[in-house]
Amino acid sequence: MSGLVFLDASFWIAYRDERQEFHSLAKEITPRVFRERVIFVTTLPVICEIHAHFARSRLKKRVVMDDLFSNPVVNIAEVTTQDQREALELLRTHQDKSYSLCDAASFVVMRRLEVVRALAFDDHFRQFGEFEIIG
Repeated sequence: MSGLVFLDASFWIAYRDERQEFHSLAKEITPRVFRERVIFVTTLPVICEIHAHFARSRLKKRVVMDDLFSNPVVNIAEVTTQDQREALELLRTHQDKSYSLCDAASFVVMRRLEVVRALAFDDHFRQFGEFEIIG
C-alpha cells in the first residue's frame, strides 16, 4: 500500500529514544512502512513536540531534526489559519476527550490532506476514530 502516512511525535520519539516503551515496536514498524514507499506527512507543531523531547541531547536533537527536515520522504504540512480554527472547534466539540491542541491540529490537517493512516502511539489518535493507526 502506498500514499501518505501521518507521522506523530509519539511514534518518532519512540523510534529514536531507546528508553521509550514502544521503541522496539517502532524500530520494527519503520522499515516495513519505508518499503511501502510512502510519503510521511507531519506538521511543525508535531516537530516542536519531538524537538522538545530531545532538546537536552545535542546529538539526538540534531539526528531527529535531520530525520525530518533533510529527508525527501517527509513532507511538513502547513497548519493553516483555517486549520487552527477547525482545531479549536474540534476541542470545543470534544470536551469529553483530552486531545491536545497539537493533536486536534493533526486531525484537521489529516482530514484536509485526506491522510487516512497515522504512525502513532498516542491513544488520542485511536480515540478520535477516523484513521487507521499503525503502531
